[in-house]
Amino acid sequence: MTSSILALDFGGTKLAAAVITIGEHQLRSHRRVLSPPNASATTDLEIVRTLKRELQLEQIAAIGVSFGGPVDAITGTVHLSHHVPGWENVPLADILAAEFNVPVSVDNDANVAAMGEHRFGAGKGFSNLLYITVSTGVGGGWILGDRPWRGTEGMAGEIGHIVVDPTGPLCLCGKRGCLERLASGRYIAQQVQEQLQQQPERGKILRTLGANIESITAVEVSQAAAKGDDLAEEALQKAAWALGVAIGNAANLINPQRFVLGGGVTKAGESFWAEIQRVARETALPEVHFDIVPAMLGDEAPLWGAIALAEDAIAQI
Repeated sequence: MTSSILALDFGGTKLAAAVITIGEHQLRSHRRVLSPPNASATTDLEIVRTLKRELQLEQIAAIGVSFGGPVDAITGTVHLSHHVPGWENVPLADILAAEFNVPVSVDNDANVAAMGEHRFGAGKGFSNLLYITVSTGVGGGWILGDRPWRGTEGMAGEIGHIVVDPTGPLCLCGKRGCLERLASGRYIAQQVQEQLQQQPERGKILRTLGANIESITAVEVSQAAAKGDDLAEEALQKAAWALGVAIGNAANLINPQRFVLGGGVTKAGESFWAEIQRVARETALPEVHFDIVPAMLGDEAPLWGAIALAEDAIAQI
C-alpha cells in the first residue's frame, strides 16, 4: 500500500490540505477552503478533518502542519491565533497524532514557508537564507545550515518588527517605524487613503479605481502605480525602501546567501524590486554578498513546507 504525507495549512482566513506520495515532488491532490464566519479552533479542526476525508488517503505515514500564529515547534503546541479564537495553548500535534496514529510536526507559517522555499522552491541549493512574506503583515523564517532556526523562544524571523525609521508612524506592536508599519499591504493602503484625503490634488488614477477612498486596497495601489499614479508610486517606493533597509541590516547581522520574498505586496512591479535591491546594497557592507529573489511557491509555500516537516519527522523515526 502506498504511503503518503498529509500536509495541513491553518491560515487566518483559509484552511488547506494536500497529499503527496513519499519520495515524489508533485502534489497528488489538494483542497483549499475559506474559513467560515465566526470560525474557532473547533470549526478549524472539523474542516481539516473534512478536507482529509475528501483527499481519500489510503495510508498516512506522517503529518506536517503550518499554523498562522505562534507555535512551540518542539511540543507542537499552538500558543494562539491572531485571527481565530480558541487556539490558546492547544496541543495540536498531540491531538492529530492521537487521532491518526502517525508522527505529527507543527510550526508557524513563516518558518514552514521558509522550509518549503528552501527544499522545493527559490531557496533550493542554498544552505542559509531568510524567507520574508510581505502581505497583510510582514514575517520571516530563517534557514541556517539547511535547518530552520527558530531562536531561543521560537521568535526568530520577526523581521516585520525591526525598526527601520525610529521617527516613523506607530505600529500595532507599540513601536514606531517598524518594517510592517511601512511595508505591509494593510498599511500601504492605509497610508494612501490618508494622503488622498489630505491631498485632493494628487492620486488621480487611484481615485478612479475604488468606489470610495476608504475601500482602496494595496492591490489597487499597485495597479495605479503601474499606470503612473504619483501618490501610489511614492507609497510603494517608501515600502521598498523600508524592506531594503531591513534586508541590508539582516545581511550584515547574519550573512545569509539569499533572501526570498513572497506575499502579495512583492508583486508590485520592477521599480519596487529595483528600489529594494538598491537600498539593501547601500545598507549592507560592501563585503557582505547576497541576492534577493522572488518566492516560487506562492500560496502553496506553507503546504510544501508542511511536507518538508513531515519528511523530517519520518527521517527521525
